[in-house]
Amino acid sequence: MSNIQNYLANVFEVPAEKLNLCSIQYESRKVSKHEFLLQQGEICRNTFFVEKGLLRMYSIDKNGKEHIIQFAPENWLMGDRSSLYFNEKSKYFIEAVEDSEILFLNPDFFSKLLEEFPNSIEKNDLIIQKHVKSLQDRINSLLGETAEERYMKFTKMYPDLMMRVPQWMIASYLGITPESLSRVRKELARKNFITD
Repeated sequence: MSNIQNYLANVFEVPAEKLNLCSIQYESRKVSKHEFLLQQGEICRNTFFVEKGLLRMYSIDKNGKEHIIQFAPENWLMGDRSSLYFNEKSKYFIEAVEDSEILFLNPDFFSKLLEEFPNSIEKNDLIIQKHVKSLQDRINSLLGETAEERYMKFTKMYPDLMMRVPQWMIASYLGITPESLSRVRKELARKNFITD
């Protein structure tokens, strides 16, 4: 069973015998490291499900500085919702951090899923509410928490990413400089929270 089939069975409770029906609503593609799935100024046409590999979503400010919004490892979804649902030009880039296998979900993937399996509506609502909560928590974290607190949250949210992404990407996600991240890691090592 593929990751997407497991996801649909476990999260949306799609019956095993119906899982193959969902496959007509997405296309699987191999994506190379550094390949873009979306670029700033484009309209986002798909939601992306990571079967294998790792994606990142980021913006670039007026000074040319990158700001990583989200990482998406295996079994995560990623897409620019504003662009996808409101047909707006995207403010973001979505790029493969590793060679990846990505499912390009059709724009109406979830609406078709809910039509076919009405019992999934409550599950879908819960996913959306959790996503909104996560975004609110992230904004609050960036505005009010120390770099050390943000780093500790990062390691809990993305426990397997520490060895998969360069330190500058982690720093970008945390909203700090790589030098500040290095200081945070050294301080945590001193406190025996992590080992270098």
